[in-house]
Amino acid sequence: MFQGSMRRRRGRGGEPTVVPDAEFRSYYGRPVLKAPVWEWKIAAYLFTGGLAAGSSVVAAGADLTGREKLRRAGWLGALGGLLASLYLLVSDLGRPERFHHMLRVAKPTSPMSVGTWILTAFGAPAGLAAVAELVPRRLRRTWPARLLRRLARPAGLAAAATAPGVASYTAVLLSHTAVPGWNEARDELPFVFTGSAAASGGGLGMLCAPVEEAGPARVFAAAGATAELAAAAVMHRRLGVVAEAHDTGRAGRLRRASEVATAAGLAGTVLLAGRSRAAGAASGLALLAGSALQRFAVFEAGMASTKDPRYVVVPQRERGAASRGS
Repeated sequence: MFQGSMRRRRGRGGEPTVVPDAEFRSYYGRPVLKAPVWEWKIAAYLFTGGLAAGSSVVAAGADLTGREKLRRAGWLGALGGLLASLYLLVSDLGRPERFHHMLRVAKPTSPMSVGTWILTAFGAPAGLAAVAELVPRRLRRTWPARLLRRLARPAGLAAAATAPGVASYTAVLLSHTAVPGWNEARDELPFVFTGSAAASGGGLGMLCAPVEEAGPARVFAAAGATAELAAAAVMHRRLGVVAEAHDTGRAGRLRRASEVATAAGLAGTVLLAGRSRAAGAASGLALLAGSALQRFAVFEAGMASTKDPRYVVVPQRERGAASRGS
């Protein structure tokens, strides 16, 4: 059954007629799409993976510029984010061997396969660089510790080189589903996630390192937060009718909270963090919170968009009309 507002159209003889705009409903009130079976753990996984990627870039830069405390904070943050990501992903999959099975083949056309290999390529060198930071001071003169320290820098640089892929592949994974709230955001979502990862990595550095060492983290965090806010604004304008799923309900509340936290963290980073350790820590916490809230907002918006047939049918009809008109 179709209901809606009235619209004028031309009849057979050219006379204007009035017909209703269709309101799309599914059979028996059921959704057109089946909602993903993913739990909140996947939203948390999106955040921790981005945090690991952003922290690794901060740590590699700190290593090259001789900032020991920032380097240590970055690599330990990357290790913590990586371990949390693996736990959350395997826990949601239900069977740990499923992650291992993904490594049996490399399938370039599968975002899941590519993402698994990117995560593996990132995890080994990032873990090595982080373990080097955990060697007790009294053992650092032993030959195994010296060898580990010698390998840590090239391993860290290798991890930082793959970090952009870790930060963005989850956005590609989401947007290649049929879920309208994610699929319609396919062009901007990787930039949103990458900016968010940089903001969280820089925020962690500001939180854990002293002011005199945290300069690169502040620059990285400010650039990431700016990119995240700008890309999210562009994405929201381009979503069309699907933007309602990002604006309303739980997703809308999370999105607005994310924007407030990220904007506050950005302002604090630019104006205050270079003067005070407390201001830097507060700004870093705000950026971390904004990054986490942003991932949960995107996750919830996707889930909500599967429940209304309009978010599926209207974009499809618009693309069909555009292709016929071109």
